Amino acid sequence: MIRFAILALAAISTPLVAQTSAPAKPSLLTWPDLTKRPKPAPDATIDYGTDQMQKIDVWIPKGKGPFPVVVMVHGGCWTTSIADRSLMNWIADDLRKSGVAVWNIDYRGVDRAGGGYPGTFADTANAADQLAVNAKKFNLDTRHVVAIGHSAGGHLALWLAGRPKLPATSPLRTANPLRIDHVISLGGLPDLEATAASPQNGCGVEVVGQLVGKPTPQHPDVYADTSVPRLLPLGMKQDLISGREDRIIPFVMATDYVAKANAAGDTATLHTITIPATGHVELIAPETAAWAEAKRLILADLRKTQ
Repeated sequence: MIRFAILALAAISTPLVAQTSAPAKPSLLTWPDLTKRPKPAPDATIDYGTDQMQKIDVWIPKGKGPFPVVVMVHGGCWTTSIADRSLMNWIADDLRKSGVAVWNIDYRGVDRAGGGYPGTFADTANAADQLAVNAKKFNLDTRHVVAIGHSAGGHLALWLAGRPKLPATSPLRTANPLRIDHVISLGGLPDLEATAASPQNGCGVEVVGQLVGKPTPQHPDVYADTSVPRLLPLGMKQDLISGREDRIIPFVMATDYVAKANAAGDTATLHTITIPATGHVELIAPETAAWAEAKRLILADLRKTQ
């Protein structure tokens, strides 16, 4: 965790130094640029367990509904002390203003009792499944569900979509998981094996071991039910938005995953050509080109299915 904090601080705080022979590059957002803003509030919060992180914030647009809905998953290196669901409040509010409900979930990170394997995954699954349970109460339309996740949440959003492909022997497999129809990963880390082998990633490699646990006779392959490439093909549209200037999550994490997903028969698209000056914070700041692209994909998909 300390290693991440040092890397993240360096990544989000150090200004880009212009070369004398080239024009100055636009500066990237830092976390305080986002988190020091007035924070919008959700319309409701529900519990799905007894831990203080086992909660879901519900963002409901004005009007009668039923409202199209997005399942939202925050990042923070799967570590509660780094981030919780409130980091997504600004883009959740932006979707609410655009007529889209948001199911913004939280989960126990690897640094909390019960987190790691299987708890972090079980929490994420349980929180998502509560959407079907509570859809009528909040007048939400679950016929076509988009999942969107940032950073480590990009991994979890894709993992939610892949739950029907979990091995029959996995303790994470359930009979009727929430159906996800489209996934958008913002600067995600979908391939846990690649993340564990990439010391340059801002989360470090140790946290992956904390997340997946050690092999046991009952769970000898710790990536079989946790790493998204092992579940390919997912069978639904996947869009990845990653910044070439992202100094926390290496751009190659997106390019390599897209190649694997398409090779497996999925339709996965990486959106970067028209998104300049995008680091890690820009992905969840509502005024940026990166978020505009993510929002465009969400609205186009949901309106097409209404």
